[in-house]
Amino acid sequence: MEFDLSKRHCFYFNETTKIPHGSKNEKALSDYVVEFAKAHNLKYVQDHVWNVIVYKDATKGYEDAAPLILQAHLDMVCEKNKDSNHDFEKDPLKLIVKDGILTADGTTLGADDCTGVAYMLAILEDDTLPHPALECIFTTMEEIGLLGAMELDPANIHGHRMISLDGGGENCTMLTSAGGCRVDLIKQLEWEDNQDACFNIAVRGLLGGHSGGEIHKEKGNANHLLGRIIKEIMMSGVDVQLVSFNGGLKENAIPRESDIVFASKTSYDEIKKIADEIEKDIKEELEFSDAGFRIELTETSSDKKMIQSCSDDIIDYVYFMPNGFQHRSMAIEGLTLTSLNLGVIESDDKQILLRTSIRSALESGIEHLVRVLTALSKRLGFDIHVSARYPGWNYSKVSPMRDIFSEVVKEIYGTELNLIAAHGGCECGVFKGLVPDMDIISVGPKSAYIHTPDEQLDLASFDRAYHLLCSIVSACH
Repeated sequence: MEFDLSKRHCFYFNETTKIPHGSKNEKALSDYVVEFAKAHNLKYVQDHVWNVIVYKDATKGYEDAAPLILQAHLDMVCEKNKDSNHDFEKDPLKLIVKDGILTADGTTLGADDCTGVAYMLAILEDDTLPHPALECIFTTMEEIGLLGAMELDPANIHGHRMISLDGGGENCTMLTSAGGCRVDLIKQLEWEDNQDACFNIAVRGLLGGHSGGEIHKEKGNANHLLGRIIKEIMMSGVDVQLVSFNGGLKENAIPRESDIVFASKTSYDEIKKIADEIEKDIKEELEFSDAGFRIELTETSSDKKMIQSCSDDIIDYVYFMPNGFQHRSMAIEGLTLTSLNLGVIESDDKQILLRTSIRSALESGIEHLVRVLTALSKRLGFDIHVSARYPGWNYSKVSPMRDIFSEVVKEIYGTELNLIAAHGGCECGVFKGLVPDMDIISVGPKSAYIHTPDEQLDLASFDRAYHLLCSIVSACH
């Protein structure tokens, strides 16, 4: 199956891949949507953070139907392989189609969530599709805390029923999502001259993944694992003083790679022997989630190193801090209730930053983890900054939109609608806050490995889900 650009949803998705649109860099794609609205004589609003709402009047026979909101986010997670030279600030994505699967060459694809963007543009362009009055909302900065959606002006939103296009699987819909926040942990660094040998120890071969949707799979977190590895090396009698610690790119992506440079009087061979034993143990633990895990040790050099107390505090923080899956729901089978993800570690000459994403369906779950990190920060000399707090989306027993979706799925697929309670944060919670009686469903195609360079889109599903969406829209009398 080829990527058929004669299909308008495929055409518009292809257009988005030509325009860089990482979080905080969405202006060009936002302007593209505005120009689209102008070209099709559609009313629109573009706000100060580049959210866009495009309005289209109801078609004949739907004039008395309640307005319908379609919604997707413009930004993508920008991850690439180590050997990729791609510049997310200016380069178009390089697309590859193989066996009906669309990927990008060495980078994330942006199917999360430009499949939804493409769907909305195709529907807005289609004058043959019967529909109620449409409000198509294109938001920004979703991937870094739903920031764009939280800047929307409620006065510009008239609908009380919504289809979120940030959920996949075709014949399934989300019922709920987690709230959460970002926590930055910062320590100022102190240095001394170094005369010792230096080593780079790296974690490689992990799969990574979405820190909401895949956190329950117990995938290896490169940053947290490396904190454990260096601590266990020290506990084996090796002297360690850090030079740098860097890993991961996004707080909401489980990091696949992480590196520590450290100074030591211990020989390479002795450190390698200890690292090999640790690698053996961890490989056994990760056999079913990350079979490719490996530790790489190489020699390097540095004329300075962190003072011992500073180095110890950093290693202890990463070693002791909670990470990953924490609690499951006792009310909804299979739902992760609470988690956190140490997604980013960055160090430079002045400071080290640990950035983690906390998620929970319960506000108390979020608060508890913030307090744990606060207590640990006080002990180990870190400053803590909590930001990007976003609300959850609670389950609604009664949902006319879900009833419509269910009937359409029965008609098209001959099956029941699958109901999914999601742990990932999504903008549905923000919209419920803006319009408390908002009735929400989610629709989208099948995709995999989102937030990683292995991200892929099933093109047959992309077609089927568009047909499904159009059928739902037309069923909203």
